Amino acid sequence: MNRAPQNVLVTAAGQSVGRAMAEKFLARGDKVHICDIDGKLLEKVLAANPGLAGTVCDVADESQVAALFHEARARMGPIDVLVNTVGISGPRGPIESLSFADWRATLAANLDSMFLTIRQAVPDMRRNKRGAIVNFSTGSTKTVMPFRSPYVASKAGVEGLTKALARELGPDNIRINAILPGMIDNERMRGVIARIAQQESRTAEAVEQEALQFISMRTKIQPAEIADMVLFLCSDAARHISGQLIGVDGNIEWEA
Repeated sequence: MNRAPQNVLVTAAGQSVGRAMAEKFLARGDKVHICDIDGKLLEKVLAANPGLAGTVCDVADESQVAALFHEARARMGPIDVLVNTVGISGPRGPIESLSFADWRATLAANLDSMFLTIRQAVPDMRRNKRGAIVNFSTGSTKTVMPFRSPYVASKAGVEGLTKALARELGPDNIRINAILPGMIDNERMRGVIARIAQQESRTAEAVEQEALQFISMRTKIQPAEIADMVLFLCSDAARHISGQLIGVDGNIEWEA
């Protein structure tokens, strides 16, 4: 069955999962606009994918988000699909050791950004009586790991926002879901592993193997796997799926 191309905006698409999703949307015939805070990463993705367009953008900045959507609409037209991939891991440590600045920076990147982008996308979707939004949370909201309170709190906020907006936007045929990734096999996760290893005077391999013992399927997750789930959620096959928190994590049981 033929499908109409969608106008898709993907945040933090300079690498890893964001890039994988953007490339898969493009390959299935959609118009895709991406953004990333890192201009060099963005340039590499655009050079490798001539059909993509993009904007350097800090999605925690209100004026930059407005400019991003202006550029995306000028090229594609109204936004049909918004994928909020952006997120940072934030500081690690006991609550009394964390600075308020780090707390605020984590919430700004992980939660404020989604408020700003969704607020921009929804008017198009309401007018057209259709739309799909996917937010990225984390499997760590299930395990509620210690010493990462800004990260866990910000992602729990993402899940609350997702569920609240599923009720609010549902009457206009706008669907919104959240992905809870597990241990993604990418540079960011390797950086987290390396930081923990350094703090605990252990090898990165030992930290990784310990983490895998608390994933039922003993597996890391490939970016393409998450991209496949997101494309499904934004397709007609998922036309009645909304307000869901969907783990792509091999079943995380626990985290230290």
